[in-house]
Amino acid sequence: MSDLKALGERIDLLESRLAFQDDTIETLNKTVTEQWTKIDALTRQLVALRERLQEAESQVPRPANEPPPHY
Repeated sequence: MSDLKALGERIDLLESRLAFQDDTIETLNKTVTEQWTKIDALTRQLVALRERLQEAESQVPRPANEPPPHY
């Protein structure tokens, strides 16, 4: 009978561990999903800002190798 009781306790312990691991995996999955959503939004924002910067830089006239006015 003690073998059966020990086996039951081991099964209970394994079920408890499995439930904890399932909860941990679900929490990690949600965290990773949220992070990827934020990374995607930041990447799109970075691309938009880079395009705006390039557009602004292209509108600024550049002097053709003229020395600065203080020379």
